Amino acid sequence: MTVAPLPDADLKTWLGTHPGWALEGPMLVRTFEATTFLAAIDFVSRVGKAAEAADHHPDIDVRWRKVTLRWVTHDAGNRVSALDVKLAAECDALFASR
Repeated sequence: MTVAPLPDADLKTWLGTHPGWALEGPMLVRTFEATTFLAAIDFVSRVGKAAEAADHHPDIDVRWRKVTLRWVTHDAGNRVSALDVKLAAECDALFASR
């Protein structure tokens, strides 16, 4: 199934309203820093549950208290799609609610 990439203007607008997120190559990337290692792992678990529910999964890198998420849609030609920004915003909310 082919998914449309998010138009560049929409992505730029979204990035302007979601501090911490940036484009690295084709991926939407943000690093979150938790207060403890276990808090970081709990956050990863919550992200994993949201990703599984959406059947769309980020690349996740854990380094002690830092969790880096990378979102991209392969079916959109390895570009950011509406689903990526939706889940990235959900990750912001999950981190804020910890």
